[in-house]
Amino acid sequence: MTLIEEIRLPNGLVAEIWDDSRMIAADTTTVVVVVKIPVALKEEYFEDPADCRKTAKVFDSPIVYEYRNERSFVAAGEREALFDEFLASFKKDVLPYVSKDHFPRRFVLSKYHEIMKDPWKYPDRG
Repeated sequence: MTLIEEIRLPNGLVAEIWDDSRMIAADTTTVVVVVKIPVALKEEYFEDPADCRKTAKVFDSPIVYEYRNERSFVAAGEREALFDEFLASFKKDVLPYVSKDHFPRRFVLSKYHEIMKDPWKYPDRG
């Protein structure tokens, strides 16, 4: 993966834009845009500190929000245009949401709720 850009968000987070595209054949490629946003796990996001500790046992801090857009079997000459289209789509549709002040807290709490919903997928680490 190649780091293309870092975008500093108004809520203090940083969105990392990665290109994970790869050639499939001589004239065909898979175009992949990956956006990673590390979100710190903070006790202040939780009503009960025990919930924070439980989340910290399962997920390392920072917890990384990841957005992917991928298409296979793209003509090699169209790779760059499609990558730019994927990136523009992210910036138009997703970036405004992840830039909001409430995003870090809601994202971290969604991970806690994920643990509570499917506890067998997340055995305590300890």
